[in-house]
Amino acid sequence: MKKHTCWLAVLAVALLSACNNKAEPGKAPQATPPNVKIAQPLAQTVTEWDEFTGHIEAVGAVDVRARVSGYLEKVNFTAGTKVKKGDLLFVIDPKPYQAQLNYAEAERERAQARWEQAQNDWRRAERLFQAKAIATEEYDTRRTGLHEAAAAVKSAEANVYTARINLDYTQVYAPIDGRIGRELVTVGNLVSGDGTDATRLTFMVSTDPVYLYADADERSALKYRRLLAQGGMAIGQTPLQLAVADETGFPHQGKLDYLAPRADSATGTVSLRGVFANPDGLLSPGFFARLRVRGSLPYPALLLPDKAIATDQAQRFVWVINAANQTEYRKVGLGAAIGQTRVITDGLQPGDWVVVEGLQKLKPGITVTPERTAIPANQTGQ
Repeated sequence: MKKHTCWLAVLAVALLSACNNKAEPGKAPQATPPNVKIAQPLAQTVTEWDEFTGHIEAVGAVDVRARVSGYLEKVNFTAGTKVKKGDLLFVIDPKPYQAQLNYAEAERERAQARWEQAQNDWRRAERLFQAKAIATEEYDTRRTGLHEAAAAVKSAEANVYTARINLDYTQVYAPIDGRIGRELVTVGNLVSGDGTDATRLTFMVSTDPVYLYADADERSALKYRRLLAQGGMAIGQTPLQLAVADETGFPHQGKLDYLAPRADSATGTVSLRGVFANPDGLLSPGFFARLRVRGSLPYPALLLPDKAIATDQAQRFVWVINAANQTEYRKVGLGAAIGQTRVITDGLQPGDWVVVEGLQKLKPGITVTPERTAIPANQTGQ
């Protein structure tokens, strides 16, 4: 009996509760207005940048080769270090070339002595010829001997010059400032200085400044040429920005140095080259890098973060909050991406309040609870 009494009590309580919670006829339940964050478009002067992938190359790159043959006596550098133009790098055994120089100098002295003797003979022959004491043939022979002796002196001097150059070439100096590679030949080996087969001793690359090469599409190349014409600038005044693999942002500043006069018909791209200062040697030839090229002159723009822009099929739109805190569907036109924001080309005014957070459940004409905020200027990436 007690069990039935308990069940009756629970049933009565449930019925009473249902009657109390029953909505009044003709009234809909009140929904809580959704909370959203709103901000006005960021008005700022911006510059568009185009991004490419490129590779760094040295401005100067030299294969250091032997210019005379002989046994390598000395390597005078540490592999991978920076060297200055004119620093001694290698020494090739100079003794054979010193001997050749000594012989050439002796031959020059012999030729000089013969020339002096030929001068004396010709002077005597000239006096005798004027006195009609010798025949014309003898006079001509001594004059010819003088010319031959003078030519022999010049030949001997050329041999001395050549021998001295060869002796100088036994000491190999750095041809440029830069970083040097490893020695490709060790001490004691025979090296050759025979023209195109000359032994490659090491290699060098300059480090400051460096080039960065990238390939731009035809539209971008046309745009850059028009910008140069509009701004009245030379190619060297177009700014560039660079970042290597482990860097965020684009910390290195440079200038456009070269824009190819013709496109590659196979790829449809145009080669461009930038110049970047590299005082600390961080930018090494061969590295891949991200390159940004200025794609517009500075212009005023309205900016919104990408998260505030929604998509309706092919149409882009934003939610604008009016004075009554109600949502308005607003179609917008999009321009370039600037950092984490997007240029709004049409559809918005500077004073509009746009939903930047909480877009998911919005519909046209509903009331919201807005919280005003601001778009940080540093989101533009400028």
